[in-house]
Amino acid sequence: MKILYVSQYFPPEIGAPSARVFELSREWVRRGHSVTVLTAFAHHPTGIKAERDRGVLTRRERVEGIEVVRTYVYAAPNRGTVRRMTSYASFMASAVLIGGCRIRRPDVVIGTSPQLLCAVAARTIAAAYGSPFVFEVRDLWPESILAVEAMRQNLIVRALKGVARGLYGRADRIVTVGEGYRRRIHDLYGIPLDRMDVVPNGVDFGLFRPGPRDNDIRRELGWEGRFVVLYLGTHGMAHALDKVLEAARLLRAEARILFAFVGDGAEKESLRRRAAELGLPNVRFIEAQPKSRVPPFYAACDLGLVTLRRAELFQDVLPSKIFEYLAMERPIVLSVGGEARALVEEAGAGEYVPPENPEALADAVRRLAADRDRLERMGRRGRDYVLARFDRARLAERYLQILEALTA
Repeated sequence: MKILYVSQYFPPEIGAPSARVFELSREWVRRGHSVTVLTAFAHHPTGIKAERDRGVLTRRERVEGIEVVRTYVYAAPNRGTVRRMTSYASFMASAVLIGGCRIRRPDVVIGTSPQLLCAVAARTIAAAYGSPFVFEVRDLWPESILAVEAMRQNLIVRALKGVARGLYGRADRIVTVGEGYRRRIHDLYGIPLDRMDVVPNGVDFGLFRPGPRDNDIRRELGWEGRFVVLYLGTHGMAHALDKVLEAARLLRAEARILFAFVGDGAEKESLRRRAAELGLPNVRFIEAQPKSRVPPFYAACDLGLVTLRRAELFQDVLPSKIFEYLAMERPIVLSVGGEARALVEEAGAGEYVPPENPEALADAVRRLAADRDRLERMGRRGRDYVLARFDRARLAERYLQILEALTA
């Protein structure tokens, strides 16, 4: 089967979108299928392309058996609505006009969202070749934009809702990353449940393997003797990291406890300024790391942190970093309700605190820091749980069955 996967994000970019596309594509290639990923030149989240990519319209590469076709994108940082929308539109146009001419006729086309214009490009290419179109929904747009108050109800949001409705209606199959998203799409847009499948995010167990806590990262960063609470990922509007700083303020007198923020995003500079204003000696900001350095960072921490803002929509979200922490045998404090809370509590792998509640977060960190035995038990349970349910290779096989049924 010839599969075309259209995604604006792909390695060397790090994060859930690029990891999902790469790891699923690699597994399909290992099973004997031909996979082409149509993507942009890497630039996320900084908005800076590598020197060799600047001024280049397209390039073909091969990555672990995956044919990768990169096309032009206006590189914009992960902040600022107008520039980001321009970036999204530029990739949509180049994917269709340039990328669509550089691929063989696919048997099936997958378009992943966010962002919606990427899925529009995939739908356009699928229609041109007469191929089935699978709309992969990793985040609900524009509902998520409204949930984090990045935009108000306006002409752009109404237009995006129209785009989403068209994609849902025209897709031959819809694949979501959680049951909550599947139900919500049904409720909001009237799409029959039997037209949608769920393939959750998972974890590459070849990469995320438990390692020693006292590793080179701890020594390099001077974390010896500290109880490290780690947030690793995007520092965005959705993540309520300002409330984590408030929790750090409440714990500032407990010198052993350190909050480490690793990554980049639209809110990082404002978080740095806020931490400086509060004079927090127990907070460290560390730049985004290459994928190969992510597992050692997880191993070096004592407690993982997964947070989102308090919004009804986020009851349906299953952040991918949950699976990575658990695969590394690291327990988590979770400030996300709904499906995510149910998963972590069923696994016995962490503790839930209400979103945007610094006092509850500080209490949970203080309590867990005093109970090393409990942390170790939660870590072992978490890894056992994700091993049984969220192996990316098994999820790739489930996804493949959906594609094969569609193309039969």
